[in-house]
Amino acid sequence: MPLQTRFLSQLDVLSVRLLKLFQRRGGKIGRQLQRIVEPVAQDPDNVDLRHECIIKGPSVYINEDLENLIREYVAEVADIIQGVVEETTVGTYAIKHDPENKPEDIGIVIEGHIVLEELESAALAVAMLFGLALNLNYPPGIKNTCEVLQKLVMELECGTLSKKVQALKNRLSELLSLYMAYPLRT
Repeated sequence: MPLQTRFLSQLDVLSVRLLKLFQRRGGKIGRQLQRIVEPVAQDPDNVDLRHECIIKGPSVYINEDLENLIREYVAEVADIIQGVVEETTVGTYAIKHDPENKPEDIGIVIEGHIVLEELESAALAVAMLFGLALNLNYPPGIKNTCEVLQKLVMELECGTLSKKVQALKNRLSELLSLYMAYPLRT
């Protein structure tokens, strides 16, 4: 199965459990997760929005800076954005002219250069970035998030997990046990 197809289908498989996990988290991280989950609750049929939430959530949950994975810019001036892009080592970006609207451009930055642009969704951008980085060492700012995507979402090289990722996996397993004992009624 191609990487992109597998990545997106695994996001779908895990989405219900991850959304529940994000909603249960308390404290400052719980409030940040709530802001990420809120748009999905308002538009549950929007698959791109759900995928984006499922990608952003683990970064916040394991306390990595989300901006290191997906930088969102609300700007009219391309020069301002280009200046910030030049400072980026590895990551994805989304440019919006209005924070409430769908991004006008989504792309990938490597070593301060936009290498892919006009991608259709944040999930696709992260899947492609993930594919590019699969055989590389992950950047320190998104190391754990990439490990979650590789080992928990994609189930690739599932051997040893870092402590943070193991903790997230344990929570997901606990939630799965609860979910199996008390399935959601639709």
